[in-house]
Amino acid sequence: MYTYASFSMPPVIIYGSHAFEKVGELTAERGKKALIVSDRIMEKLGNVEKCRHYLTSSEISSVLYLDIDSEPTDRYVTEALKLYIAHDCDVIVSLGGGSCIDTAKAVGVLATNGGNIGDYMGGKKLAKNAPVPHIAIPTTAGTGSEATDATVITNTSNHVKMMIKQPAFMPACAIVDPILTVSSPKNVTAATGIDALSHAIEAYLSKKAHPMTDMYSLSAMKLIVEYIESAYREGDNIAAREKVSLGSLQAGIAFSNASVCLVHGMSRPIGALFHVPHGISNAMLLPAVLEYSKDACVDRLADLGRIFERDKAFTNEEAAEVAIASVKKLCARLDIPNLKSWGIEEGTFRQSLAKMAKDAIDSGSPANHPKVPSVEELMELYMVCYDYPFAVQEISGKPLH
Repeated sequence: MYTYASFSMPPVIIYGSHAFEKVGELTAERGKKALIVSDRIMEKLGNVEKCRHYLTSSEISSVLYLDIDSEPTDRYVTEALKLYIAHDCDVIVSLGGGSCIDTAKAVGVLATNGGNIGDYMGGKKLAKNAPVPHIAIPTTAGTGSEATDATVITNTSNHVKMMIKQPAFMPACAIVDPILTVSSPKNVTAATGIDALSHAIEAYLSKKAHPMTDMYSLSAMKLIVEYIESAYREGDNIAAREKVSLGSLQAGIAFSNASVCLVHGMSRPIGALFHVPHGISNAMLLPAVLEYSKDACVDRLADLGRIFERDKAFTNEEAAEVAIASVKKLCARLDIPNLKSWGIEEGTFRQSLAKMAKDAIDSGSPANHPKVPSVEELMELYMVCYDYPFAVQEISGKPLH
């Protein structure tokens, strides 16, 4: 039990349709030459050119780093940093999913504090100098990275996803424009939506949760549960996109302050070893982890269950079961695959269990969970997740709608 708690978020958040158009004005308040960290998809969609146009309109010149094509790695960080230094940039704009934003965060800290990004893992090196001003613009509704003081970077030498959390990684400004998410393919919308739901749920279950994070977590859960399927099935439904984007932002604020837990701890090794995108691996794990955790957090899971089934009377035990079954059903409706159907070979997966379990625990996130597993329990839970059935079930004889 915490007797006090801290709470932080980006100093400036611009939210709403067409907020992207403010990037020039906001960047001009912070620098004169921008490194834009994005990817080739955003370039093809014309969003990079739009960004440059908005910057130019505010007399900001820019340099592009667009070589991010997977989960962020230390190699991307090194390449982008070299470009930032070579062109005498003084501000960073990230445009894309969490990979682009996390890479930009790392560049901003290293540019003023030196070293390699791995030096900052586990607080071994602390950022004592203010980072480069960073304007983060998400184009997916899920990672919440635009509102967190953490970055997740894969160490390519040992295949470990490094979760690094320090105040210096917080963006100076977040621009959340739901229109930018319309271009997200259905599978990305589903994966990032469940990722955002995972953030909200884990922040609510975390041992570090407190009233401020609970407020954001509960609001995020309600928005995502109600609108994610519409955003998935009707990609151009701007109203649904707006709600999910807001939910993702709120979930990011919540978990940045309350921390994530077991799902994320287990997810990072899967991404590092099997190159499963972060949002998808979280979605693959979430229902099984909730089942495993239920006896340690019945009352909090009950609150989630009553978000799914608002008009029915349940005991807390029943409502907790509703929460688990409803998350499972939601994953099925969003066509979330399990690890086996993703194409991970079972023998290789089994051989990796010990490393994944150790890396998960070493990340620190499982320690925040209401039920902390041993290495052996984690290995068993990974195997449960491997071919987990996302099936609709009845709860206490009451079918879910």
